[in-house]
Amino acid sequence: MRDLIDLVERARSGDREALERLLERLERVFRRFIRGRIKDSNDVDDLVQNSLIRVQKSISDVRDPNSFESFALAAARYEMQDYFRGRYRIREILLDVIPEDMRVSHEIDNASVLDVDRALDRLSDHARTILEMREAGFRYQEIAREMDTTEAAVKMQVKRSFETLREWLGPEDSGE
Repeated sequence: MRDLIDLVERARSGDREALERLLERLERVFRRFIRGRIKDSNDVDDLVQNSLIRVQKSISDVRDPNSFESFALAAARYEMQDYFRGRYRIREILLDVIPEDMRVSHEIDNASVLDVDRALDRLSDHARTILEMREAGFRYQEIAREMDTTEAAVKMQVKRSFETLREWLGPEDSGE
């Protein structure tokens, strides 16, 4: 952990080598996070690269090196949100060549994505960070260590956050 904080502090002050080492470490985390949600390897590569660029451009905005992992995961999350909102389009596919009945729709219900985004924004920073870390593949023990709490507290926070999200998003078959 101290090594990470040292890298962040050095990168923030312009140390190019520290920044490169930091980005190398993040690439594995971002790749695991994004690959778990997107199967197209070209899109995964693009999203990982864009997440790394986002972190690189904004490294000076990190106020507390202890919260760097949360800061970095937010960058990857924003890239994923852009992807699911349709900002990333697969340009290589020529739909004119594919018969209409063989085309697969990759459209996403943008209203649902926005509802989830709004619900996540209503969670506390602490709760959202824990959910993001969990979704990025961190184990409960790792999250607890990073957040300076117990594993049981992390598990309880995840449970409560999902319950809260379900309440805010409401039942799918509400009939309204």
